[in-house]
Amino acid sequence: MSYVSLSVSSSGGEACSFTSGSYINVRKNAFGIELHDNPLNRINVARSKDLRQTSYRSRCRFSISARIKKGQKHDYPWPDNIDPNLKSGHLSYLSNFKPLAEKPKPVTLDFEKPLVELEKKIADVRKMADETGLDFTDQISLLERKYQEALKELYTHLTPIQRLSIARHPNRPTFLDHVLNITEKWVELHGDRAGYDDPAMVTGLGSIDGKTYMFIGQQKGRNTKENIFRNFAMPTPHGYRKALRMMKYADHHGFPIITFIDTPGAYADLKSEELGQGEAIAYNLRTMFGLKVPIVAVVIGEGGSGGALAIGCANKLLMLENAVFYVASPEACAAILWKTSKAAPKAAEKLKITATELCKLKIGDGIIPEPLGGAHTDPTWTSQQIKLAVIKAMKELTEMDTDTLLSHRHSKFRKIGGFLEGENVAPKMKRNMKKKDADVTELTANLESELENIKKSVLEGKEKSPEPIFSDENVELVKQDVDKETANAFIVMGLQEKLEALKMDLLKTPPDQNPSPALKDRVDRLAQEFKNNLINSNSFDGLKRKIKVLGDINILQEHRTKGEILKREINDQLQNQVKEKMVILKKARDSMAKGEELDENTLMEVDNAREDLLKLLKSANLEVVGVGGKISPSAPPALLEKARKANEVIFGEIEKAVGKAGLRGKLDELRSEFARGQGKDTDKVASLISEIREGIGAQLDTKELENLLKSSVGLQAPGAVSAGAGLSLE
Repeated sequence: MSYVSLSVSSSGGEACSFTSGSYINVRKNAFGIELHDNPLNRINVARSKDLRQTSYRSRCRFSISARIKKGQKHDYPWPDNIDPNLKSGHLSYLSNFKPLAEKPKPVTLDFEKPLVELEKKIADVRKMADETGLDFTDQISLLERKYQEALKELYTHLTPIQRLSIARHPNRPTFLDHVLNITEKWVELHGDRAGYDDPAMVTGLGSIDGKTYMFIGQQKGRNTKENIFRNFAMPTPHGYRKALRMMKYADHHGFPIITFIDTPGAYADLKSEELGQGEAIAYNLRTMFGLKVPIVAVVIGEGGSGGALAIGCANKLLMLENAVFYVASPEACAAILWKTSKAAPKAAEKLKITATELCKLKIGDGIIPEPLGGAHTDPTWTSQQIKLAVIKAMKELTEMDTDTLLSHRHSKFRKIGGFLEGENVAPKMKRNMKKKDADVTELTANLESELENIKKSVLEGKEKSPEPIFSDENVELVKQDVDKETANAFIVMGLQEKLEALKMDLLKTPPDQNPSPALKDRVDRLAQEFKNNLINSNSFDGLKRKIKVLGDINILQEHRTKGEILKREINDQLQNQVKEKMVILKKARDSMAKGEELDENTLMEVDNAREDLLKLLKSANLEVVGVGGKISPSAPPALLEKARKANEVIFGEIEKAVGKAGLRGKLDELRSEFARGQGKDTDKVASLISEIREGIGAQLDTKELENLLKSSVGLQAPGAVSAGAGLSLE
């Protein structure tokens, strides 16, 4: 604890004061001296004696002891030790923009519903196949490929109103999503220095590849709460004045400016008009044309009217593939011209609001691709495409001097709206966009029909899996897709420069020489880095699936190739040796097929030929998986058929004899004795058998039976048939 001792004297005056760092007022009155400390200065004052008992004097002396409390050290938001390897996009402790606690729910647009339902059906069929244990992988993969083709067909021929619905998608990545994905460091700057900070307009400094840029953009919310806080990305005059302050700041320090446009328009309420909304926008327009640093604007969603143009007067205006830029929303335009908002699709077509049309009109300077389904299906990939496009544009602009840069910006806007009568303005970039909705009805119906067929096969529960269906043409298409997506993946992962450098070094190697060990090591390390990034990333699921399919196809083709090679080798090596043995086996097979009986010599030749074949196959390193048993002599099939018919005739005559002799009762009695098992009367059984045999023998005429066999069967009996011969009653 530290004290400060002060001596104060006062005379003649009504009051006196002193200051030592923090101030203390000393007031003298008729009853003594009162000390008043300022509570903000945290100083406790103690008098040396009880001043309440001090009488009034013209001169007084006293001392003051003050204990000074130290205030808390000011904590600057930037930490003392920053990780130099930090590349996570932003410093979380400097931004209030955090990842959402829950993943946003998927939203299906109206024109996407047929394909979404089809995707669910494919998933159901896959689940059914898994539950039944049947292998329908190839058929389902083929259907998924057709589904992807239908998806590509749909998103390649979107109408303007459909692109507008994608630009307004609730899950579409926002300005801060993109900034945090493409920057190594990001610090948000606040306030217009007039007492306001509009959350709908976000500004800040960020670095890309080690170079600092000023980022300015409209920020939409990711849910209802955020949208209310961000005012649905509709800035007030405070927001535009904040953007203006940051533009001047960037111009002063030489930071290039990147603006992100995503707003339905400036906020048009009464308060904003009172605060000078139009003046703020106009001032921004005038100022941007005089800034001496490069400016690149990127339309990531919808750019509405002057609210978008207030940060859009740039040297380059880039647009995402499904972004829109308009002077009035299609709904407002339809309400004005056709008196109903239902005419919005027609208005969207007439307004030319899409990236393709704006590039044709020389308003836009480039189109940044999006993944199929829109930017919300793969935000990280989309952000990387924005990064590549911005870096390319900035590289071109930074090579210009100040006068050329300003002239470039002025001339860009002066050319807008210009035309030559009678001549067509050919756009630098042509995109195929039909005016009508893409008709995927027929394709969807075909896919549903194939799905039903697979369902039927699954429900039938076939034990044998269907044969794989793939052609050389399909394999080639898969390879082309894998090559394209792999090239894009190298770019997104930031490995393109390493790949190009490696290609150049490989080209320097003479064709007749093998690459050096160091070069091989570089190839292996780059391949391993790409593989690790691919495994750990969630943005390349389609590429992973196609690589797996291609790997399975390569394995099947490899097996087929090995089988063909093996077949040729066997034919070449064993053709002459096996031919003789096969002739013997074929001759024996043909004889047996005709019903001829094989003699002992033929059987021996067959066994020897089989043994020789086994030895030949083993000598060719072939595995023998099964060998049939030896051929045993057997009666010809024709003779067996005659014997069967003869038995039928004989047993038929015996049945007649039993009926004539009245032996049914004896037979039943004999069966009952046999049914008793061990308790049967053996003497009685023997007596019954003897009586039955004698009765049957008395009724059968052997001569007549022989004649019957000759006439009906054609069988020549070897001798007279004795009565009861071959009869077994057991």
